[in-house]
Amino acid sequence: MKEYFLKLYQYNAWADDRVIECLERQQVTDKKILRIFGHLVSAQLIWYNRFKGLPKSPLQLWGDHSLTELRSIAAEAARCWLGFINEEDTFDRVLKYNNFVGDYYETNIRDLMAHLVNHCTYHRGQVAVLLRERGLEPVNTDFVTYDRIISGQLKET
Repeated sequence: MKEYFLKLYQYNAWADDRVIECLERQQVTDKKILRIFGHLVSAQLIWYNRFKGLPKSPLQLWGDHSLTELRSIAAEAARCWLGFINEEDTFDRVLKYNNFVGDYYETNIRDLMAHLVNHCTYHRGQVAVLLRERGLEPVNTDFVTYDRIISGQLKET
């Protein structure tokens, strides 16, 4: 399970980085695009704090961030999650937590970890649609593309 989550979260970090590079290259300042991407990177650190039993993250779930801030938040999220996975011995345990509005839940961490990457993929897709609607070019962040690149079947562009 550890190897699976390492690959999944390495993919997630790669995909986030590709989107940031895409936004920087095209000098995107659209508030809606940046807010959605900010939501997905902030959520990663909010969940990390829950997993680690840390105080509530100061990040707003739907805050406004510059591209520089987004790059920093995404890098911190990748560092934290990859560190967590490397340190963790079992992914079959229950996390007891309160969500952002205070509701109490108990959920297996392996399911939450899968959810978090799916959540990020969903919002990266929203960013891609918004870029196209504004006449800009999104970047491919498909998992299979990542897998082809790391296996040497495809060169990264």
